[in-house]
Amino acid sequence: MTMLLAALAGLALQGAEPHWTWSLYQGEGPVVLANDVPDTARLRATLECEPGSGVTRIASYGAAAEPGMATLRSGAASAATEAEAGRNGKLTAVLRTDHPVFAAFVQTGRMAVAVGGNERVVEVQTAHLAKLRRFAELCGG
Repeated sequence: MTMLLAALAGLALQGAEPHWTWSLYQGEGPVVLANDVPDTARLRATLECEPGSGVTRIASYGAAAEPGMATLRSGAASAATEAEAGRNGKLTAVLRTDHPVFAAFVQTGRMAVAVGGNERVVEVQTAHLAKLRRFAELCGG
């Protein structure tokens, strides 16, 4: 009986874990690719652009963020840009969609954003790379 209760408690805890995914939102206004828990305000990262603009805003959410010069890296490519800090640990950087860093990100699904001594990683899992490619197509200028 104790084993059955323990197993049921374990299953209940598994069901309570949030289901993080990558969601592509498009329609009126900006195109957004969000690493979120659907139907909640929980975010890990967002990519946002105006369709056809050729520019994307990359935001990651976490611990307190400091503004400053950021280094973005994906694969062998890197770029320097300014990062802005927002509320609730939001860190935002802007990158052109035709930049080699963005192209490598679309291929690998992994981009590191470093400001000062802190680094955050935006990672799109293999199962969601098609959404990232679609986002790049919609945003390209």
